[in-house]
Amino acid sequence: MALPLTVDRLRVDPDEQNYDPDLEKIEVELLLEAVYRKYGFDFRAYAYSSLRRRLWKRITESGLKTVSGLQERVLHDPSMMEQLLLDLSINVTAMYRDPHFYVTFREKVIPMLRTYPFIRIWHAGCSTGEEVYSMAILLQEEGLYDRARIYATDINEVVLQRAKAGIFPLDRMKEYTDNYIKAGGKKAFSEYYTAKYDNAIFNPSLTKNVVFSQHNLVTDRSFSEFNVILCRNVLIYFDKPLQSRVHTLFYDSLAMFGVLVLGSKESLKFSEYESCYEQIEMPEKIYRKIL
Repeated sequence: MALPLTVDRLRVDPDEQNYDPDLEKIEVELLLEAVYRKYGFDFRAYAYSSLRRRLWKRITESGLKTVSGLQERVLHDPSMMEQLLLDLSINVTAMYRDPHFYVTFREKVIPMLRTYPFIRIWHAGCSTGEEVYSMAILLQEEGLYDRARIYATDINEVVLQRAKAGIFPLDRMKEYTDNYIKAGGKKAFSEYYTAKYDNAIFNPSLTKNVVFSQHNLVTDRSFSEFNVILCRNVLIYFDKPLQSRVHTLFYDSLAMFGVLVLGSKESLKFSEYESCYEQIEMPEKIYRKIL
C-alpha cells in the first residue's frame, strides 16, 4: 500500500521552514468539508495520515502547490473531483488475495452456508471486483452459486463499472493463478476467462447473481440482511469513531450466526461488539455472530 514517495517528498513548497502542519490540517479539513457539501462524499473521518498522503499525491500530479489550491480546483472542476475520488478510494486488491483465507473459508464457512436455502453475501468496499470474482468462483466450485446473491458495493462508481465489466490485465493472470491454486482451486483457472489482446475477460456467468451498487459506508444505512459480510482492508483507513459506526452497520446487517470477514490487520478487539462474535479460526479474521 505504501506510495513510492513519502509525504514530505510529495510537498512542493521550496521553503520547508514555512511549512505549518496546523495550517495544513485546517486546509485539509476545509477541503473535506467542501467535498462533502458539494458532492456528498464524506471523507472527514478517514485516518489523517493516509488521507494526507493521498491528497499530496493528487496535488503533486496536478501541478498544484497547496491543499487550498486543490480545493479550488475540486469545487470548480468536477473532473478533478473524479480524479480525487479515485485517489481517496481504497483500490488495492487482487484475486484470491491472502490464499489461506480462502482455504479457511472453504473448510469452515462453506459447510455452514450449505445449511441455508438461500445465501446473501455483501462485499463492502469491493473496489474493482477481484475479490468478488474470487468468491463467485469459489461458490460455483462448491455448488452454492445458484442459490446465492452477492452484493458488491463501493463508494466509487468508476471502479464499480470496472468490476462489472470483468476485464482485468492479462499480465496479472500468472499471479492470480498462483493465488487460486494456493487457495484450493479445483479447476484450471484459465477456464474462467478468455484471453483477448492484453486483457483477461471473465465469464459473464460469474456475475449473473452479483448486484453491483454504489454504497457509502460512512453515510449509508443497511439495505438487507446477510449471511456473510466481507470488508477486508478497508477499516484500517478509518478513524476509531468511524470504525465503530461501520461495526454497528455490519452487526445490524448480519443475520444471527452470520459471518463477518475482516482484513488481516483488522480486528473486533476493543470494539463494543467484541463479545457478540466468536472467531472461527485463528489467524484469519473470520467471525461468527453469536449474540
